[in-house]
Amino acid sequence: MQPLEGLDAAFLAMETGNAHLHVAAVLVLEPPEGRRSLFSPSTRFSQVRRLVEQRVHLVPQLRRRVVQVPFGLQRPAWVDDPEFDVDDHVRRVRLPEPGGMAELEELVADEVARPLDLTRPLWEIVVVEGLSEERLALVAKLHHAVLDGISGASLLGAFLDLDPRGRPVPLPGQSWDPDPVPGVRSVLTHAASTVARTPEALVATFQRGVDTLVDVAGHNQRLAERGSVPPPAPFSAPRSSLNGTVSSRRHYVTTSVSLDRARQVARTLGVTVNDLLLAGVAGALRQKMEQSGEDPGQSLVALVPVSTRSRSRRRTTADAFGSGSVDLGNRISGMLVSLSTDVDDPVDRLQAVAAATAVAKEQERLTGGRLLSDVAQLLPPAVMSRLARWVTAPVLGRGLRPVCNVVVSSLPGPHARLWCAGSRVSAIYPVGPVAAGVGLNVTCMTYQGVGYIGLLACRKLVPDLRELGSMLDDSLGELAKAAAELEGAVG
Repeated sequence: MQPLEGLDAAFLAMETGNAHLHVAAVLVLEPPEGRRSLFSPSTRFSQVRRLVEQRVHLVPQLRRRVVQVPFGLQRPAWVDDPEFDVDDHVRRVRLPEPGGMAELEELVADEVARPLDLTRPLWEIVVVEGLSEERLALVAKLHHAVLDGISGASLLGAFLDLDPRGRPVPLPGQSWDPDPVPGVRSVLTHAASTVARTPEALVATFQRGVDTLVDVAGHNQRLAERGSVPPPAPFSAPRSSLNGTVSSRRHYVTTSVSLDRARQVARTLGVTVNDLLLAGVAGALRQKMEQSGEDPGQSLVALVPVSTRSRSRRRTTADAFGSGSVDLGNRISGMLVSLSTDVDDPVDRLQAVAAATAVAKEQERLTGGRLLSDVAQLLPPAVMSRLARWVTAPVLGRGLRPVCNVVVSSLPGPHARLWCAGSRVSAIYPVGPVAAGVGLNVTCMTYQGVGYIGLLACRKLVPDLRELGSMLDDSLGELAKAAAELEGAVG
């Protein structure tokens, strides 16, 4: 048995009946070049299934399941699943006519609304047939307890190739012979031995957390003294229509931007591409609130996940090819950023977002990204689970503000052209989770010079997601226009 790390266990414990904390990637596959007539839908599905079966041993976690400690007194553990069967995790569906992006997005929304089976390894791949122009789509869904965004890119590398011929994959060193799933007595004994070995580590973690909070308080006071606005504190975000009890139904909408153009706009306006994405989301949300007559009274707040891996470990998908190893688990923190949705001018809003992001990054460097993981390490799953339910809408209705209004994430993806089972991967759309109390997630992943953006939302809290996606395009277009005007004035 291998106990889950603190953040991994936290993501599992914080899942609620309607907020499923899995992530997904939607890969669009072109038909095999020059040989279309030889590849029927059944043949292509068989190829994908066979590829997964031949390579699943490269990622041992994909054949492991979770065993819970009774009453949530200690973190659960990974154990081999003796009943593992690829056919339990790879299946096929077909899109209705005409098989366009709208139909694919609706199918993705339905798929991510379904929870993973927690008694099996926490992943599945849905092979989507019927996409227009003889294309195929793969919806790869994995629980956040297994990985974060950076490690997700690493995992993709185990199943994708740099050319249509694929690459030789080493056979497992020995046949897989899993042990039986341990019984309750074994689990309790293991949990007790883990607790007995860790009191000093827990005390040190607690002390480090206290020291970090003191450092943050002092840092924020110094920021205020020099006239800078500290990052938003947890539970200081305004109440908004984006926050409340999350339903079981989802909307999913995609868009994309040219990465070269985004970089050019960012350079012209003196910000980063991530600042540009945040300001684009801010502009879209401001337009949405203006149309609906909503006034939260202050700027909305975004939770922005941050990788705590060292740069040498932030491997892209291409780095993982042929290595035989995948860096899984969660090494992330999160910073709260004011979106300046109360600022009218798009460029002024962008500059305010860039300033807010810089201050949040400064605080993140001060904490070393440890605070979130330290809290997760200290709290047992039973407490984490109660905490997740404590911040949902019924409590919000009784006066507690949300931790944040929206989650906005940006992931570096592969630069190289990729292939899967002989088919070229033409697009990779990310799907981030909708967490309890927060009805909207916006995630961007780069691939082959394009930023692919996926918006996932609770249907009840954000019923007009497609319109919001169009507003995001308009908001980014406003910033691009402002940059072009500035370039023209300088030229």
